[in-house]
Amino acid sequence: MHRYCFSLEVRQDKLEEYRQRHTAVWPEMLMALRDAGWANYSLFLRPDGLLIGYVEADDLGAAQAAMAATAVNERWQREMADFFTGLQAATPDEGFQLMDEIFNLGDQLDQLDQLDQLERTEQRSDNRVEDGTEK
Repeated sequence: MHRYCFSLEVRQDKLEEYRQRHTAVWPEMLMALRDAGWANYSLFLRPDGLLIGYVEADDLGAAQAAMAATAVNERWQREMADFFTGLQAATPDEGFQLMDEIFNLGDQLDQLDQLDQLERTEQRSDNRVEDGTEK
């Protein structure tokens, strides 16, 4: 599963309504997102309107295409379009700016664990050579 992060700008005059709309997203929309492959999806909103989204998916393009094929997404995107600035006629789910992931704690800890395992294996091998048990 891959991690994706994106940004959008919510209009200042729509911040409170945008927050309210996301306190109880339509159940049909929630199920469509899940069924399309969106996982661990979160939105974060700053007071200045910067919206950061995080989602995990096997393939974001495929997950977006699956959502685009649903009637509920078409209705949702149409209702949400007025909340954002800078979309240049794209729908919110097509107009967001993806960000590059530059750090992930879990990935780096996994790398350390792999290095530790390799070092322990090499040390055991070295010890066998030193005590003559390895031929």
